[in-house]
Order: sequence, then C-alpha cells, then structure tokens
Amino acid sequence: MEDELERRTFVTSVVGAAVLGGLTNAEAGQDAPAAATPEFYLWRQYILRAGTGPRRLADYLEKALIPALNRLGHKPVGVFEPIVGVPSPTVFTLLPVSSLESIGTIDAGLQKDEAFVRAGAAYFDAVATDPVYVRQETSVLAAFPNVPRVEVPAATATKGPRVFELRTYESHNERAHRLKVRMFAEMGEVDIFRRVGLTPVFFASTIAGPRMPNLTYMLVHESLATRQKSWEAFGGDAEWKKLRSTPGYADAEIVSNITTVLLRPSGYSQI
Repeated sequence: MEDELERRTFVTSVVGAAVLGGLTNAEAGQDAPAAATPEFYLWRQYILRAGTGPRRLADYLEKALIPALNRLGHKPVGVFEPIVGVPSPTVFTLLPVSSLESIGTIDAGLQKDEAFVRAGAAYFDAVATDPVYVRQETSVLAAFPNVPRVEVPAATATKGPRVFELRTYESHNERAHRLKVRMFAEMGEVDIFRRVGLTPVFFASTIAGPRMPNLTYMLVHESLATRQKSWEAFGGDAEWKKLRSTPGYADAEIVSNITTVLLRPSGYSQI
C-alpha cells in the first residue's frame, strides 16, 4: 500500500505546481528562476460543419485572435487539424498561459484591443442561422514540472514536415491518475521517450475538462513512418519494460482508457 506521506509529497509537487504556477517566485517561497515554473494550457476544440465555417474560422484565428493573443504575451499558439482520431471538420488550438489567474484576464484584454475587434468583425457578426462553428469544448491543463513549457519543434521555424500525436490517459480514480502522472513526471518515462525518439511538445494534467481524471500529452514526429519506428523502439526498450513491471504501475491497474489523435499543423500555427 502506498505510503500516505509519499502520496502527499507527490500531490504537492505535481498538483501543487498548478497552485504555485500563479505565484511569483518570492510569493511561492522559491529561489528557482521563473522559467522553471510550469505553465498552464487552454486546449480548445472547434467543432465545425462542412462549408464556409472552416475558412471563416481560419481567417479569424490567423488574422485576429492569434496576433492579439501574442500582443497580450501569450505565445506560441498552436493550431491543428485532425488526420485521424476525431471527425472532421475540427480545429484544435493550444494556448500557453503563465498562471490560472491570467486565464480570466484574456477576454478583457482582447476587447480592449481595437485591432483585434476590427480584424475579428466578420467572425463576431456571424448570425445564428449561419454560425462559424457548432460549438467549442475547452480544457485547462497544468504542465508537468519536468516539461514545464511547450517545446516548439525545430521544424516549425521552417514549416518543415511534422505530425503531432495527442494522447490522453484516463484513470478510474484520482489515486490511479496520480500514479500514472508519477511515471512520466518522476520515474523517467519522459526520459525514455526522448531517448527513443518520441519528442515531447507538452505533458500536462487536466484540471478542468471532460473525462477526468486524465493526463494529456503531445508528441511530434517527422512522419508517420518515424512515429511507428519510435514507438517500436519504445516498446522494446529495456528501461521501459522494467518501469512498466513496477508493482502497482501496470496500465491495467491505473489506466482505464487511452485515446490517440493524429494532427497536422495549420499553415499559420506557431507550434
């Protein structure tokens, strides 16, 4: 049985990082540089219909919303479309934020931005009988301490080929969820990923959203072929085999469902 003190320590380090993320180093009683403080993410899904909606949403995101978010200090902003895993048309966005408190200030900041209001006029003037999208679904994620920031792929700068893989691990209760998070955040699973070519973009625990408790992470691959090669290397890795055989940490014990979505970046995505 897991030691209670050990469990509380883990909650403080991972879940508590979400609380400390909204504080300055001085307020948190820490001397670590601000760059080491885990950030938060708004992960948003726009569910659309075929027709003019996808183009109108793209115009709004590229010409109005993303430039305005950048002016507010939120960057990089990722925009993705599905290859496989969810119905199309669908658009996902990833927005890093420095603290939970800053999430509540985004809308007010946008409305004060006259350039944003002008550029987004067509989007906001859409009538109920011809909406841009069917609905939005949003999750708030807290980055893991060992992957505290979005890691932008090198290929993004040159708009090189890249395939993104979004994986969500659901657990049957909070304790099981904490154990799976621990494997990534403390027990070396992320290090094994990096070594075999599974390149992280972010790792995070969902603190508000559907299908909780869960953790979500994103990887980037050069192609579907390199993705397959890297996962095969991971499956055969000796350290991974040892880790997954740790008593109490088998997926069958702590993971109730895994969802995988493959994504491509939009032409204007900053990730």
